Amino acid sequence: MKPRGRKGARSAPRARGGALAVVGVGIAGPAHVTREALAVILAAETRLVLVADFLTLEWLEQLVPGFENLADAYAVGKSRDLTYEEMTERVLAPVRRGNRVAAIFYGHPGVFAMSPHEAVRRAREEGHEARMLPAVSALDCLFADVGIDPGAVGCQEWEATDFLLRKRRFDSCSGLVLWQIGVVGVVDYREEALWSREGLGVLAERLLETYPAKHQVVVYEASTFPLTPPKILWMPLRELATADVTAISTLYIPPLPDRASDRKTLKRLGFG
Repeated sequence: MKPRGRKGARSAPRARGGALAVVGVGIAGPAHVTREALAVILAAETRLVLVADFLTLEWLEQLVPGFENLADAYAVGKSRDLTYEEMTERVLAPVRRGNRVAAIFYGHPGVFAMSPHEAVRRAREEGHEARMLPAVSALDCLFADVGIDPGAVGCQEWEATDFLLRKRRFDSCSGLVLWQIGVVGVVDYREEALWSREGLGVLAERLLETYPAKHQVVVYEASTFPLTPPKILWMPLRELATADVTAISTLYIPPLPDRASDRKTLKRLGFG
């Protein structure tokens, strides 16, 4: 450790009173809320909410009446970057006034969510206490619903547009998860269920460069209600471009047959 008072040493910024806790309600709303997240929600002085279904909103309203709904930051044709920046600043405003704030998001607040991460970063930078609590994500639901063990042969994941634009290198002998396959190339907010059929076609073409046309893939959407089943559509890859996909669909591509183990490495590790 550096000695106290050492010239040039940096110290952490002093807390300024306001505190931020970012929590997630999981995918199935109240059924996925952890005791830790619930305690934070109840203890907060100010609550801001962005969830995906009205039942979770109703539950929150009954639990702690009075919260700010961030959903009105979305607008048709409005850049999603502008929307996320607005949400970030709205979350930070009461923190800067010295309040204990709970920012409540659907799913895991740190998975495919720019605003929660940015709000925590800025709050800490400004000297406020800030933390993010883990929660159930769509990926967790995918593993459970489709029956995938990512420890068996590994699992890779990318946002679909990023995967295409940067020509991400991937291992076809491991599982592949592609997020947001229904919004490929889209930067604004739209009301249609499927935002980009053209982008889905481009994605399918790219995948067919690696996988056989008959290779079975899964279009997946987690259930947002405890008693309703998830959407699990198995199909050959050649049918992906015309599949029943929405803006919240995720694609899982099972691995191709695995490679043989490297003999030299086997010997070095004592397996033969």
